[in-house]
Amino acid sequence: MPGKRTLAIIKPDAFGNGKAGKIVALLETNGFKIKAARVVRLAQPQAGAFYEVHKERPFFAPLTAFMMSGACMPLVLEKENAVLALRDAIGATDPEEARDGTVRKLYAESKERNAIHASDSDENAEREIRFFFSDADLLAAG
Repeated sequence: MPGKRTLAIIKPDAFGNGKAGKIVALLETNGFKIKAARVVRLAQPQAGAFYEVHKERPFFAPLTAFMMSGACMPLVLEKENAVLALRDAIGATDPEEARDGTVRKLYAESKERNAIHASDSDENAEREIRFFFSDADLLAAG
């Protein structure tokens, strides 16, 4: 059974350009409830650990450098079938290929500066949520 929670991260490009509120509003319009949120600035150890699954890929170094380039905003989102629903709401990685009305079509600058991260599976969603949020954070959020 698909999970009800997922993680999104409003990336430094969108956060730094004042798009966070618009992205959050779009997610809420798509039926997501925000269960936890914070603003963080990732250091190299954190960015490297979060994207460790990609460390052998050629985009690992540019991706981690980009994620360290400014503040970002991790969000725990709740909705039925949350992972798939979020990936649908954000659109294709390349904003040129994203559907109209999706986060990336509206707010991404490029394939590399694509405004938002979304978990790709229920298992990764739970791991990624735990990366940024403690049990106490999640209990406080309700």
